[in-house]
Amino acid sequence: MRRIAAIVLVSIGATVTLLAVVLVIGAYREDAGLNSRAVRTTAEVLSVSFDRTLVRYQTPDGADHIPPDGVGYPAGLQQGQLVEIEYDAAKPDLVKVAGRGAYLTLMPAGTLVLFMWLVILPILWWMKRYGPLFRRNPLQSLSPATK
Repeated sequence: MRRIAAIVLVSIGATVTLLAVVLVIGAYREDAGLNSRAVRTTAEVLSVSFDRTLVRYQTPDGADHIPPDGVGYPAGLQQGQLVEIEYDAAKPDLVKVAGRGAYLTLMPAGTLVLFMWLVILPILWWMKRYGPLFRRNPLQSLSPATK
C-alpha cells in the first residue's frame, strides 16, 4: 500500500512539474511570435475578472478589437484605465500589456513546483522510515537455477 501511495505521489509531482514547464515554454513561444510582429497602441480596460481582463483598442485600419481571451499579463490593471498594449499584426486578438512578457510566468510556475515538492518529499521520507518503498519480492530476485 505504501508503494502505491509513493508511486501516486511521485506521479502527481512529475505531472505537475511537466505541466509547469510546458506552461512556461508555451508562454515564451507565444511571446516570441507576438514580438516578431508586434504593434503598439493604447487600449481601454473594459473589465477585470478572475479569469481574464478585457480591453478595447483600435487597429490602424480603424477597426475596434476586443480580444475574447483578454489581455496577457494583466496584473494591476483596473477597469477604465488606459494602458499601452502590444498586439500581433497577423492575429490582432493576441494581445499583451506592453513591457511585460513570459518571464512573468516563471515565478508562479516555479513557486507551484517548489512548494508541491516541499510537501511531497517529506511525505515520501516519512513513508520510507518504515522500510523501503520499492522492494523487490525476494522470490523474483532468485535466478531460475536457484529456485
